[in-house]
Formats: sequence, structure tokens, C-alpha cells
Amino acid sequence: MRTDRKELMLIIPSEIVSRGIKDILEESGDFFVTGIMHHIPREGDEHLKNIYADAIVLDPSVFGCGEMDIARQIIAEYSDAPVVALQTCLCDEDYLHQYDAVVSLYDAPAAISRKVMEAIQDTVQSKKSENGLLSAREKEILVCVAKGMQNKEIADRFNISTYTVITHRKNISRKTGIRSVAGLTVYALLNNLIDLNESVE
Repeated sequence: MRTDRKELMLIIPSEIVSRGIKDILEESGDFFVTGIMHHIPREGDEHLKNIYADAIVLDPSVFGCGEMDIARQIIAEYSDAPVVALQTCLCDEDYLHQYDAVVSLYDAPAAISRKVMEAIQDTVQSKKSENGLLSAREKEILVCVAKGMQNKEIADRFNISTYTVITHRKNISRKTGIRSVAGLTVYALLNNLIDLNESVE
């Protein structure tokens, strides 16, 4: 068994679907599924507190219709791993924008593996540069912020989730020490990321 395989947690209500996804991901040779949950206990979500994984594959319906819109936020309280939504039914597209990636039951196995790996790599990249230097993606996000773009617009431009955009913005603020949009715009100007004609007045 390869020792460099990424560890995954599956949170999928259907045992049949979870077994199929597990087989697909493990057969790629890039992943190892360390655990499968079929429901989230209502009495405090104790099982979530011990999650360790490089990524989580989640069917948002596990939370029921009432909490699908905040499912990603619930998981974020327990793990900073990227969360890939497994779309098993029709749901509001806005729900899916909160995830780091989205896979469908109808995706080819290679596409499922690729999307999960890309979500992991994007998260790893965003955690790098602890020396205060902005990553290439963070600079792109900063330019968009300086131009006055909203999180959803930025997410659509780079084909990432709004949650990922928010994470990048937090990292940018942490590294630069600047929290306001105006301050970030000045930072982008001073560092030649944009010119004066591109910034929003």
C-alpha cells in the first residue's frame, strides 16, 4: 500500500453510495478512506470532534433539508480539511457554492478523484507561505477584492467555493495585518498588483 495516499472521511447517509465512492477513490491509488459516517448524531455531534482527514466527502443531505444551507459551516467547526460535496439529488446551487469542490453521482471515477485531489492541493497551497508572503492565488483574490468584487463573484471567476474565497481572505488579512477593503486596496496598489485605474473608488 502506498504511504503517500491522502486520508479521507466520508459522511454519506447511503451505505450503498458510500461503499461505491470508497471503492472508486481507493482504486485510484491516491486515497485511503479512514472512516465512514452514515449520520450525524443530534446530541452534540461528538463523532465530528475526532475527525482527522486530508479531505471530507460529504453528502449535504445528511443534515436534512433544514440545515443543508449551513452544512459546510457545521463541519468547519470541527475540521479545517477541505470538504467536497457529493451531489446525490437536485439542490439549490447556492448550497453547493460553500464547498471546496462538488462531485456528482454521474461523474466518471477519474473526475471524482481529480476533483477531490484538487480540493486538497488548493487547501495545502493556501496554508503555505507562513512567512507572510502571499501565494499566487491569494494575490489573485486580493486583486479581485481591490476591484470591489463580492465573494460569490470571485468564487465564480476561479471556479472555487465561496467558503474557499473567505478562507483566502482570512489568510490575506492575517499575513498583511490589514482587515479593511480600503486598506487591502492600498496594499495592492503599493505592491503593484493593480494600477490606480483598476481600483474601485
